[in-house]
Amino acid sequence: MRFLPHTQDDRKEMLGSIGASHIDDLYENVPAECFPKNPINLPTTKGEIEVERIISAYAAQNHAAHNGAFFLGAGSYYHHIPASVDHIIQRSEFLTSYTPYQPEISQGTLQVIFEFQSMIAALTGQEIANASMYDGSTAVAEAMLMAKRITKKDNVKIHGKLHPHYFDTLKTYLDRFDGKIISDELDENCACLIVQTPDFYGNIHELEDLRKACDEKGALLVVVINEIVSLGLLPPPTLADIVVGEAQSIGNAMMFGGPYLGFFACSSKHVRQMPGRLCGQTVDADGKRSFVLTLNTREQHIRREKATSNICTNQGLCATAFTIHLSLLGEE
Repeated sequence: MRFLPHTQDDRKEMLGSIGASHIDDLYENVPAECFPKNPINLPTTKGEIEVERIISAYAAQNHAAHNGAFFLGAGSYYHHIPASVDHIIQRSEFLTSYTPYQPEISQGTLQVIFEFQSMIAALTGQEIANASMYDGSTAVAEAMLMAKRITKKDNVKIHGKLHPHYFDTLKTYLDRFDGKIISDELDENCACLIVQTPDFYGNIHELEDLRKACDEKGALLVVVINEIVSLGLLPPPTLADIVVGEAQSIGNAMMFGGPYLGFFACSSKHVRQMPGRLCGQTVDADGKRSFVLTLNTREQHIRREKATSNICTNQGLCATAFTIHLSLLGEE
């Protein structure tokens, strides 16, 4: 974005509107010792071409993800994104992160969300998925809270190595509620067992024994997928009660760490405890297919403190990019 500097008249008008005579008046409450004692040695003024060359030279010192084999990222990964994805999501109809509050006049957006939900449900082997979460870490934390509501239990057991950012977010949420993350064996006071597969070290965990242990203790099995592309090779975690994770790898660039795309799927029997928006398909008065936001009574703008979550939006544009990319790839 180009910077168009303010004129002297612009500055004078803005200062006058707040009762200041000089820009230094804005800093009069800052202690003198906080100001530099010597003038800052800034480079001389440069033109646009010179600035572009300087910044490009700085950027060239980095080792970009697309320049070779790239195994860093910890949940932020470089994948090829078809040019058509960016072209389509820049249409004015899609270029928003907000779920529409008047779904009847936003059928295109709602259809994309419905298709996104359908794709996530198919990939995870679950019956229903929501309209997206902020990212994988908040999706894990919301899954924990959902399990606590369903089971009326407090503690959480983590199996294997969970992404450290996910763990930190989980702990932050749990600090405001009863319960703790236990290191011992799963017990009768555990709301859920959380397992990431592949985990942070790349280990793939078999779910059969974990499913059996959860059933014996009355806990829910929460499966975390940090790299959704892995579901193209591994079988869907159908044994899980809740499947959450990060979907950045499909349709979304690394973008210096965000915004990203959390997903959340579960069995239909738990749908009323699911956080976030849900888009449903129905027919209108003329019998034509239409899309609506459904089960809104779970949500913050309807029930306030009784809502399943305080999330009141979704990652609509990132979900649109995901849906376009996966549609281009096809089912096979």
